[in-house]
Amino acid sequence: MDPEELSESEEEDDEMMLLPPSHETSLYLASIGHETESTPRRSDAEWICQVLEDDRGQGYEKLRIEPHILRDFSRYVRSKHLLRNTRGVSVEEQIGMFIYMLSRNANFEKLSARFERSRETIHRHIKACFDAIISVKGDFVKHPPSTETHWKISSDPHYGPYFERDFLLQNCIGAIDGIHVPPTISDREAAPYRNREGSLTQNVMLACDFDLNFGHVSRGHEGSVSDATVLYSAIESGFQVPGGKYYLVDGGYPNTPCFLAPYSGVPYHTEEQEQRNCQPGDYKELFNLRHAHLRNHIRHAIRILKMKFPILNVATFYRFETQLKIPAAAVVLHNIIQRQRGDHGGFSSNRTIPVSTRKIVALPSGDDVYGNDVAALNSQCDAGNAFRDGIAEKMWADYGRNRWTIEEET
Repeated sequence: MDPEELSESEEEDDEMMLLPPSHETSLYLASIGHETESTPRRSDAEWICQVLEDDRGQGYEKLRIEPHILRDFSRYVRSKHLLRNTRGVSVEEQIGMFIYMLSRNANFEKLSARFERSRETIHRHIKACFDAIISVKGDFVKHPPSTETHWKISSDPHYGPYFERDFLLQNCIGAIDGIHVPPTISDREAAPYRNREGSLTQNVMLACDFDLNFGHVSRGHEGSVSDATVLYSAIESGFQVPGGKYYLVDGGYPNTPCFLAPYSGVPYHTEEQEQRNCQPGDYKELFNLRHAHLRNHIRHAIRILKMKFPILNVATFYRFETQLKIPAAAVVLHNIIQRQRGDHGGFSSNRTIPVSTRKIVALPSGDDVYGNDVAALNSQCDAGNAFRDGIAEKMWADYGRNRWTIEEET
């Protein structure tokens, strides 16, 4: 039998296995020492969440998936008729297996041993979860709905006075960056996926808001493709920035009215400037400094994503088509946890997660410089440059007035 198929009769039998035990069955279980009321079942959300946390291992920080999150999402996919209880396996346990796989890079053998299910059952439910979670991506991964300036901008003394006065800067809704995810692929198909570091990866574009929710994920692009090409492919596939809004991007992307990049050839690295206590010398340096501070949100969101799901750092054993779905599935689950909990204080931004299943390959960071390789975006750069200059010059004027006021007061 194909492990990815399940007949109607089998599904009916599965549901019957989940019915409450009869009075006679309860008496029998009690007579042999089973506690039918107090002993948790493997399908209970509490038990599954405990497994997810306990099995993280040394060096792993807590996954922070609480039972109510697992139950709420299970109810949601049930209501959409995407998953159902089968073979004595509840939807909660199916999703638990899937999260376990992503957070541990667990193969079928490890999943079978941990959840005490056959490999055939594990295979079937992992596939079903992939299909279900990818199908609801549009419900959980989307642009921030608010049209107001985010509180992290309006309440920050470095941004608040300026952002609140200037309507243009109230329209920044997040930041974009790319990550490289290693695949397992045949030698015959490998060449396009070989990146500039010489390793094999898929290039994935991520967009996040200032609450560290991801608003878009574009996956499946060859590792040799530039970040700008991935962005344009996402646009061609339907990624649209809301009218009048824009994202912050790094120097590997074109500077356009919708994707605001820093000035090239101007100091940008925030850490270096802060360590030297450098003061910006002109409007370009000031713009780059504040741009870097705000764009750190996407870097932090990506670190959290990889801390939760270190499978993104290694090549996996799944079919290639399935491997390409892993980043999107991880992003959906990240957003579900983030929006219901809103707490990533326990995740260290500096720690790395050990993954012993496969060797971690050399993963390049995003492109440092835009190569002018996307003609359709090049035509928007003049408007983007004028837009950026207008913001930077107003920012510099406010900065000069504020500095002059402070000097006068002291």
